[in-house]
Amino acid sequence: MFNQIGAVTLLNLRSIPQRAGLSLATVVSIALVTGVLLGFLAMSNGFRATLQGTGSESVAVMLRAGSQAELNSGLSSDQVRLVEEAPGIARDADGTPLVSGELFVIVDGIKRSSQTEANLPLRGVGEQALRLREGFEMLEGRMFETGTNELVVGAGVIREFSNFDLGETIRLGPNEWVVVGIFSTGGSVFDSEIWADIAVIQNLYNRGTGVQSIRARLTSPEAIEELRAFEENEPRLNLDIQSETDFFAGQAGGTAVLIEFIGWPLAIVMAIGALAGAWNTMYSSVDTRMREIATLRAIGFSGFAAAVGTMVESLVLAAIGGLVGAGAVYLLFNGISASTLGSGFTQVVFSFAVTGGSVIAGMIMAVIIGFLGGLVPAIRSAYVPLLTVHRSE
Repeated sequence: MFNQIGAVTLLNLRSIPQRAGLSLATVVSIALVTGVLLGFLAMSNGFRATLQGTGSESVAVMLRAGSQAELNSGLSSDQVRLVEEAPGIARDADGTPLVSGELFVIVDGIKRSSQTEANLPLRGVGEQALRLREGFEMLEGRMFETGTNELVVGAGVIREFSNFDLGETIRLGPNEWVVVGIFSTGGSVFDSEIWADIAVIQNLYNRGTGVQSIRARLTSPEAIEELRAFEENEPRLNLDIQSETDFFAGQAGGTAVLIEFIGWPLAIVMAIGALAGAWNTMYSSVDTRMREIATLRAIGFSGFAAAVGTMVESLVLAAIGGLVGAGAVYLLFNGISASTLGSGFTQVVFSFAVTGGSVIAGMIMAVIIGFLGGLVPAIRSAYVPLLTVHRSE
């Protein structure tokens, strides 16, 4: 039986050039399906990795209770001072608590690729903000000076948006700003932000002395429970407290799922078309080899061997299509920078990431298309009438 299957399979594969056009169409259609699916998964993976790779377990993020994002949170300067005296808060060598009250404002930027406007986050920060960001470094220029209309811009903003180059003067809303520095936090979501002095932001945007979020360095990751216990027993505080890691992981979920929700149905619709192409190719394969199959049956080959040979041919074409699609997406898109709307209604800059899991998902879909496309033709080849050997050309 194994010898029969091997012989029939080899015969089928050798005859593929006789149906080069249909076989190529099948490979290309399956490659397109795999490519579309992997493209969306690479986008989702890159976005999720950027947000989930942001932050630290030793940094707590505090918003007003019930707020889902910084944009709809609001806290007072008195609450910031209360947090500074809370247990579990780390202090520097001078005894200053490592706490940063921050403000979050949406401004417009121009995308380099499309020259269209998109929302960007302008964050008002104080001197402690730098010490609460893992891997912060100034790539070019310097930090802004307190009390001035100076900006420092994340490396992601520079890649994706125009007019933020070092030394440029840019108008954001009614105000003009000077870009004095470019910073990086190692590819985290903070690279998609613009920073300025919080006192200047409060004044220009009429925010009084209020902030929208509080970040604090903890003495240890476990100290967040001490901070939560303090908040529960302090009536002047009404906060939701999370580790920075959990905060950004939660923000990543919604947009990443949305990207996948678009990608999977589109890939499935395209897969139906590819399935029709595979089915047509395999029917053609069986039709052109009817006499050969009947001859093999007449000299003792089983119908099962003929069916397996047809199925293997379909799976080989599908696997080639899957590999071509996966390879094309990896070469063309892996590591490519892009930006999309995050949960804070502002752009998040990230890089496409083709992962092993995505490639496996794409190959599984390709194999399923090959299996379903070859199933009925394989059954048909198993029941080719022996008298077909005598049919006229």
